[in-house]
Amino acid sequence: MLAQQLVNGVLLGATYALFALGFTLMFGVLRVINLTYGFYFSAGAFLSLWLTKSLGLGIWSALPLAALGAGGIAVLIDWLLLTRLRRRPTAELDSLMVTLGGVLALYATMTAWLGPDIRRLPPGLVSADAIVIAGLRVTTAQLLILGATIVLVSALLVLMRGTKLGLGIRAMAERPDAAGLMGINIGRATALVSLISGSLAGAGGVLIGLNFNAVEPYMGESMMLRGFVVIIVGGLGDITGALIAGVALGVIEVLTAGYLSSGLKEAVAFTILVAVLWTRPQGLFGRAVVRRA
Repeated sequence: MLAQQLVNGVLLGATYALFALGFTLMFGVLRVINLTYGFYFSAGAFLSLWLTKSLGLGIWSALPLAALGAGGIAVLIDWLLLTRLRRRPTAELDSLMVTLGGVLALYATMTAWLGPDIRRLPPGLVSADAIVIAGLRVTTAQLLILGATIVLVSALLVLMRGTKLGLGIRAMAERPDAAGLMGINIGRATALVSLISGSLAGAGGVLIGLNFNAVEPYMGESMMLRGFVVIIVGGLGDITGALIAGVALGVIEVLTAGYLSSGLKEAVAFTILVAVLWTRPQGLFGRAVVRRA
């Protein structure tokens, strides 16, 4: 029983890590708190629903298309809401307030357009068969989640650490003014980061919707709490920390639901967030920053 719960937790945590990776990339590079990020999660799930039910696409085609569609929405919203705010000295606070209003408007619009009801993905989208290894049961949907997460995370790491484009993005994260003077197109790099982050959120929405076979407008709202927990625990802007913290949160939630109560999952996530902020605000894998006057 415990071993099965651990497997389920790791696979669920892989999706949390995928979602949080885009969030930590967006914050670490663009230095804004974008609360509309959870909406991209919901948008990716609904795009996959439309692609599979209305156009009849399979999950292997719907997943990348829905992810890219969510990424395109992220670029548009970033351009509309945050472009002018980045020039201000209070950009972080301003972005928090603007995107808070923006995400409420986006969720309300989606609910009014699509309705509040939970929707199901087409039956037979993935095989219902499960693989049993050493007494542990793993479904096809869980294997898809694990495989997609490994591919997307690997691609992100190769981009960030093995290409000139990734070097430019990391330079912009450290010193945006100096990066601009070195010839990096800040506007283009910002759009690319928004596209990648939104795509990761959208892919996470597709995978969670597939895993639980439930898609609804506000599904990204609860995911944002988990995203905050993961990036705070892992360390702001730390990709490796986000991966480890995401998997750990998934395991903790599954164990809480299995041995205590499923209603306590959000409470446990919030408790972890508060405990880390009290004891180690830079995160378990982050570095403290000393500010001098």
